[in-house]
This record gives sequence, structure tokens and C-alpha cells, in this order.
Amino acid sequence: RLMAEWIAGGEPSTDLWDVDVRRFGSFTGNRKALAERTGETLGLHYAMRWPRQELVTARPLRTSPLYDLLAAKGAEFGNKNGWERANYFRPPLAASPRRGEEEYQPPPEHTLGIPGWLPWMIEEQRATREGVAVYDQTSFAKLLLQGRDALALLQRLCANEMDVPVGKMVYTPMLNERGGIESDLTVTRQAADRFLVVTGSGQATRDADWIGRHIMADEHVALTDVSAMYSVLSVMGPLAGALLARVSPDDLSPQTLKFSWTREIDVGFARVRAARMSYVGGPGFELYVPIEMTRHVYLALMEAGQDLGRSGAADRPRSVVDAGYYALDALRIEQGRRAWGAELGPDETPWEAGLAFSVRPDKPTAFIGQAALRAGRGQPLRKKLVSAVVRSPSAYAWGGESIVLDGAPVGEISSAGYSPLAGACVALGYVRGPHANRPHTGTPASVTLWGEPVDVLLYDRWPPAAG
Repeated sequence: RLMAEWIAGGEPSTDLWDVDVRRFGSFTGNRKALAERTGETLGLHYAMRWPRQELVTARPLRTSPLYDLLAAKGAEFGNKNGWERANYFRPPLAASPRRGEEEYQPPPEHTLGIPGWLPWMIEEQRATREGVAVYDQTSFAKLLLQGRDALALLQRLCANEMDVPVGKMVYTPMLNERGGIESDLTVTRQAADRFLVVTGSGQATRDADWIGRHIMADEHVALTDVSAMYSVLSVMGPLAGALLARVSPDDLSPQTLKFSWTREIDVGFARVRAARMSYVGGPGFELYVPIEMTRHVYLALMEAGQDLGRSGAADRPRSVVDAGYYALDALRIEQGRRAWGAELGPDETPWEAGLAFSVRPDKPTAFIGQAALRAGRGQPLRKKLVSAVVRSPSAYAWGGESIVLDGAPVGEISSAGYSPLAGACVALGYVRGPHANRPHTGTPASVTLWGEPVDVLLYDRWPPAAG
């Protein structure tokens, strides 16, 4: 039935991401890689699978220009859609006599409890909140959409208003006819007829297919995957502006470069596009760097970022640090930032996911899912995204746990991570039924963690004062 719906109507009636061939790139058809990966996965079929355990075969394959530099600095890599991404950085055991020959802590053993890498990740989080950290997010999927009818196509696909000035970045969902979220992405208008679409690392094939199949035969639009042409270096933290001021003569003050706006700037000897944007919350910039200039820009940032001054409650010296995806993921959960494939998918609407700010139901240009979006506006919710703060600092959640309210399961955790602000784990998850239409400002509940209840507090928004 689902296959028939998909063939006849262009989309199934429920989320089938787990069996969607578009979760793979064409490179995964390599026969040597398939042989090695098949042997590994079959060998693990009856083995204990630990939280965040990575597969190790057919790696490394897709690498950033910084891969060797980060590996030499203790990066522990994970893999997403073939990309090697630094999950966290292991601290040095002791300094060696010669620079560049440091030895680093070994990766900790897998566990169901508090992970051994947690203290290292907390330091990366602290740098992001109190100083400045650099995240290599080169694995972002980047699609260039250009041509006479590029704007018309985006207006038809996107639920937000896309006819914006050149240089503006727009966060928007693309919806299916049911009003579910086919993808969430950011689009930068680089010219009247040229747009850069940036989406998740695992969504390149899927989003390119969704966009491409909606180009009409008489439309002049070219869609090109330019993921391998640009790196993304995210410079995050209250000292991000001070760091960039040391390597760029351009004015990046909030008055000159406002939130969600971009402009081309000089960094060292390179020319890059800077966006005032922060997935982790707080101040920060994303730098879109030509791939051949990435190493130069990164080294310029690292050299300039030594001894940036003092910051934080303890008034400690702050230098730029490297940070990985574990810290990024935990910080975005802390700030309530959603992720596609976790909080967002074809079965979730913007109303349920708390993304009302990113849609324009009354946009004059008709778009896919507009009728469903309008019909659901102001109606009782089937489910609602909430934040959960674990009350015990010794309990560690990983995601997928049941949420229990009034003695009955009412939903599940979609993402979890550690929050230094809470001093414990925080999570995002959905509550369903009547609980989706109640306010939550510290509602006592519990999550089932390895068969045992753990107390949590539910919030519609946490931290309560967050924007």
C-alpha cells in the first residue's frame, strides 16, 4: 500500500526514511565498501550495540581539508553519509618535547551510563558559551539553485517567504501535502536568480530529489550539488566577533551584519561568505569557505585566537578551541533547536514542532502543504515538542526513552544531551494526546531509562527565558 501511494501520489502517507533509498549517496554502491560493511554489520547482528557506537569499515572516505589537522589534535571522528566528522577532541596525555607530537587520551569504552568523553565535551561546550570555539561543519549538504525561475520554484516548495533581498538567509521547512516536514533548510539569496540551499549532511540526495522532481518542464532552473566545493567553519561564542576582527578588516558588528544576513568578507588572504547564524544559540558566525582555502582560513583563525583575553564567571584566559559534533548537538538540544530525522520529519507539522515562526501560511504564492498548514492552524495538536530536564545529575539519557505522565506513557525522547546550564541531561521529545494541548512550565514527569523511571521536568520552552 505504501509503495503504491508513493508511486501514484509522489509521497507515502507516513515517514519511510528508514527504508528510503535516498538516504544513500551513489558512492555507497562501491562493491569493495559494500563487501566490507556487510561483513561488519552481519558480525554485529547479535552483538551488544552501544549508544553512539560507530561502524568502522570503509572509512575514511569523504574528508574535510582539515581532517589530518584535526586528527593530529586528538579528534575522535564519527561518520555521517560517508563524511568523517569530529565528534569530540581527546585531551593530550602530556606535552612531547617536539611540537606536533603530542600523545592523546585513548577513546573511552562504550557504556550505557555517563560516557567517559563527557568531561572533554563539557570543556568544548564551555568554550562555546564563554569564549570561542571552531566547528568544522564541512559535511553540510550544499545545493546551488540558479536560473530565471529559481525563485518561483522555491516559493512553491518552501513554507516561508523566499523573495528576500540579496544576502539574506532564510530558515524554512519544505512541506508535503499533509503539512509534514519533508526537510528543514537554510537558503541564502546570493543574487536575483541564484540561491544557496544548505541542508543536513544526510539529506543531500533526498533534498536534491525533492527539489528536482518539482522543477516543471518549462522552467529555467539548474540544481547543482556543490557540497564538495565549500567548507563551513562555524565560529561560535561571545568572543567570535573579537576573533574574526583579528583576521578580517571587514565590519562584522551586529549593526552592519544582522542575524540571518550574509556578506562576503576577507579572512587572511581568502575571500569567504560570512553569515551571522548560530545553530547552538548565542553569538556566532558561519564561514562558507572555498574548499582550496579552508586550510589557510582555519590556520589563520587558530593563530589569531591565542590569548583572546578573559571571559566567563571565573575570568579565565580564553583561547580559541576546536569543538566537535557531540558538543554541537548537546548545545542545540539545550537551546531547543530541532534536527531533521529526530524532531522533524514527514509526520510532524510546523505547529507540532514549534516552528510557527518559520512558516507563512498566508503567503500570496501557493506552496505545497499550504492548505494543510492553514487547516491545522489553531486546531488541537496531536503531539507537541517539549524540552525535558533530567533532575538527577547521575542519570544519562541517550534518546528514544518513553515519557511517562500520570502513570502512563505519553510520548518519547527524540534527542538527548548533557547541559552544563542544567548540570544534567536535557532532551527534546514529543508528548501526545491531551498533554499536547496543555502548557508545560516545569511539569513533573519521568522517562524510562533502562527499565527504571527517572524524574524529569517538562517545558514548552527551556531555558524559560530563551528566545
